[in-house]
Amino acid sequence: MKKLLALSLISLLNLTPLSAKSNTETLGDILAVTLPLATYETTIYNQDKEGQSQFYKSYRATIATAVVLKYAIKEERPDKSNNRSFPSGHTASAFAGAGFIHKHYGLKYAIAPYILATYTGYSRVHSNKHHTHDVIAGATIAMLSNWYFVKPYKNLKISPTATNEFQGVKVSYKF
Repeated sequence: MKKLLALSLISLLNLTPLSAKSNTETLGDILAVTLPLATYETTIYNQDKEGQSQFYKSYRATIATAVVLKYAIKEERPDKSNNRSFPSGHTASAFAGAGFIHKHYGLKYAIAPYILATYTGYSRVHSNKHHTHDVIAGATIAMLSNWYFVKPYKNLKISPTATNEFQGVKVSYKF
C-alpha cells in the first residue's frame, strides 16, 4: 500500500531530480510526498483502520479533483512551461496530509504539518510554478475533501461554533 501511494504521488507530481531548480523547490517537492506518507504511517502506527480508510478516500478525492481541474481549466504556469497550473497538486497533496491530521487527531497535532504544507505552497509560488490562487485552490480542495471524508479519532469532535448569542468551541464525545 505504501509503495503504491508513493509511486502514485511521484508520478502525479512528476518529480525528478532534474526538475528541481532550487533548494526551496526541492524541499517543497519532498514535503508534497512525505506529508501524506507520514500521515498514512500515523494511521498504521495507531492501528487505526478506520483512519486509514478515511485517509485513503480523502487523499484519492483530493488528487483526483486536482488532476481533473488541471486538465479541464488548462491555466498556463507562470514560467510558461505548460498549461497545468490550476490547482497546485503539490499543495493539495501536502494539505491533504495536514488537514487529515487536524480533522482526525486534532489541531495540536496538525500545527507542524500545516506549517510544512504552507511552505510547500510557498515553494510552488517561489519557484514560479504556480500563481498564489493555484496554491490556495489546492489547499482548499484538500481541506474540503478532509472535511467530507474524515471523522474525529475515537468519536471525539472539536469544532468552532457561532450563533447570535454564542461564539466558541464545541467539544463532543460519542460513547
